[in-house]
Amino acid sequence: MTIRRYTVSGMTCEHCVGAVRSEVEKISGVDSVAVELADGRLTVTGDGYADEQIRDAVYEAGYALVEV
Repeated sequence: MTIRRYTVSGMTCEHCVGAVRSEVEKISGVDSVAVELADGRLTVTGDGYADEQIRDAVYEAGYALVEV
C-alpha cells in the first residue's frame, strides 16, 4: 500500500474538499482519500494509480496540484 501526499491550490470551502475527494475516489487503485482544507493537503492511499491521474482528477474538480 502506497501513501502519497499532494498540495491542492484554490480550495476555499468544504464543497471544494468534497469535489476533490469525489473525483480522486473514482480512480482505480485508490483505496482512501483525505483532504485537509486548512493546508490544501491531499493524501491518497492505494496502489496502481499514477500521479498524472491524481492531477487530472483534481483538475476535473476545478483545482490544481501545486506540484506533481
